[in-house]
Amino acid sequence: MPPETRHSLIQRLQDGGDNAAWEEFASIYRPVIVRIALRKQMQFDDAEDLAQQVLLLVLKNINKWKSDPARARFRTWLQTVVRNATMNALSRRPKDQASGGTDSLQQLHQRPDKSDSLSFDLEWQRETLRWVAQQVRGEFESTTWTAFWDTAIEQLPAQEVAEKIGRSVGAVYIARSRVMQRIKQRIAELDDDSITQ
Repeated sequence: MPPETRHSLIQRLQDGGDNAAWEEFASIYRPVIVRIALRKQMQFDDAEDLAQQVLLLVLKNINKWKSDPARARFRTWLQTVVRNATMNALSRRPKDQASGGTDSLQQLHQRPDKSDSLSFDLEWQRETLRWVAQQVRGEFESTTWTAFWDTAIEQLPAQEVAEKIGRSVGAVYIARSRVMQRIKQRIAELDDDSITQ
């Protein structure tokens, strides 16, 4: 399980004026929001608009969020914001699109779908992995990175990757292992950075 959104990042967002913090936050969460919206059958442009709206809502309301173990985690709060914004966007669709009626929409607003939570968590984990991988990519030679990416992410056979980069199959496994270890280490470093539960 990857770490929660770091408390230090949330504080930097709450302090305002930290463009690097905002870029980091948006680079992780914007793709998550877009993919969640696409899973709800939104068009890509509408999903992008929704992501922009959610990020603006977060920017406006981040100062209201407080770390409290008795309350929801930050990611749970954000998931609720995404879910509500998605449902609002879907409910504003033109009348000729089937929506199930007002009663159905009210039920959707009242009952969180467990698959929404799983979907949000899965997308967040994927995006965290991508983000961390990009953070450590420059630490490796291109052949080492290719060995990792092609076998671990693209799921290509080690033999095929070995031939592609001109190395042995054993070297491919070692390279993949080195990169994966660094990614795990980087995630642990983030986890140690005052995680918000």
